[in-house]
Amino acid sequence: MPAPEETQPLPHYPFSDRGDRLAPELHELRRRCPVARVTTNAGGEAWLITGYELAQQVLRDRKFARSRLGEADGPTQDAPILAPELLDAMKHLQRAGLRDEVLKALSRNQPDLPADWVAGITRQGLDAMTREGSPGDLQRHFAEWVAAQCMCRLLGLPFEDRDWLAARADLDLTMKTPTNEELAHNWEELRLYMAAYTAARPAAPRGLLDRIADLNDRQQGLDEKQFSNIAALLFVTGYEDFAGFLGVAALHLIQRPEVMDTLRASPERLPQCVEELLRYGVVLGNAIPRFVTQDDKLGTVPVKEGDLILLSLDAVNFDPAAFAEPGTFDIGRSPNPHLRFGYGRHHCPGAHLVRRQSETAFATLLDHLPGVRLAVPVEEVPWVPNRMAIMAAALPVTW
Repeated sequence: MPAPEETQPLPHYPFSDRGDRLAPELHELRRRCPVARVTTNAGGEAWLITGYELAQQVLRDRKFARSRLGEADGPTQDAPILAPELLDAMKHLQRAGLRDEVLKALSRNQPDLPADWVAGITRQGLDAMTREGSPGDLQRHFAEWVAAQCMCRLLGLPFEDRDWLAARADLDLTMKTPTNEELAHNWEELRLYMAAYTAARPAAPRGLLDRIADLNDRQQGLDEKQFSNIAALLFVTGYEDFAGFLGVAALHLIQRPEVMDTLRASPERLPQCVEELLRYGVVLGNAIPRFVTQDDKLGTVPVKEGDLILLSLDAVNFDPAAFAEPGTFDIGRSPNPHLRFGYGRHHCPGAHLVRRQSETAFATLLDHLPGVRLAVPVEEVPWVPNRMAIMAAALPVTW
């Protein structure tokens, strides 16, 4: 007779759509079972990792790869991956000789996004919110506004197309679409938009997409479909991840007037505060996937070739084995080795963009709206359901 626990259904991951707190189930799994078997939105099974050292092991060890996740018969956690280049765009860009140009645009200097311009467009969004009257929506007029402005300028896309682009990006990052056909049709619209934009680009480059398109014409490293897929991916991931983080981070910041006062008095502490917002914010609706390429162990748990591994970096960043008093928001936390942008060779190329532009955006918010505060109890902040990148549906504030 099987033991009672063997008859219990596996927990279904993800556990929550909320960005204001880590799901209690993640706290409990990390404490009791940091390598736990779960079911996914796709209906399969996976190993969910919630411990800091275990996550480092998976991100460091080449036995845990992305190699098969883009294949037609590869395991998935939710929506299918429509093309291999959408799973590992940087590798395709590297093979095509385009990676260095992308990394230059996303580097610490970010020549396409000067700080005074980012501060100016942040003020524009906040001024539009205050003109509409209280309560305002900080998600719409700050998080989504700043993210869309930055990504359109970085890539060279016309900002007047922002609503059309954002709507399709939103659908693409929905974990539960009515049909896979709807998801594929939505992505094809995005891809065709990028193909048409690239084909009609002017002789003088307007942004990153024009520059890498010119390089690709000379080197022929990517075909038209691959290039337009990657162009669409750059907008979708850049916009959605940045808008989600800015909203979640703003929610945590405006609930702490004493922290805002400290930052106004000591603006040099803002970079350290952004690091804590990156650690403390819950922004992953799903998880970082990896594929087991050969039998191994994670801690004491044996995993087999073909298994799907899911890394909850949100849970990992609250691991008390890596962070003293992880439930406390501490802008003086040092060191702060959060894994928000991955670890080792798997490090997010957009990390510098998020860090630098967040610092400018939050400095502008603190200066421009010194009395900003939530207009509703935090429990009443609405969240978009079933999102790969957690995002508030609205962030009601007054000032």
